[in-house]
Amino acid sequence: MKVNLKITSVHFDADRKLIEFIQNRVDKLANYYDKIIDGEVILKVENSHDTENKVAEIKLLLPGNDIFAKKQCKSFEEATDTAVEALRRQLKKHKEKLRKV
Repeated sequence: MKVNLKITSVHFDADRKLIEFIQNRVDKLANYYDKIIDGEVILKVENSHDTENKVAEIKLLLPGNDIFAKKQCKSFEEATDTAVEALRRQLKKHKEKLRKV
């Protein structure tokens, strides 16, 4: 399943490879929960002297509520991976809550 994503890069242009990478990672989340309505991704570079200044914020819209993850790493790919992993855990918890009701 393909998640409808809106990808925004702040103060730079994300290349096609990065956008496809993010889309593929987020699409895999649909395997855990198939009722994802939409998604928003914001990529930005923090103004810090640290090498880990790439930030990926991912918000997924679900029926009834939203889940969100923000991660900061050395590369956008790494930040996306860790944010998607956090969202995967949140989706699993969300699904378990729905089962108990």
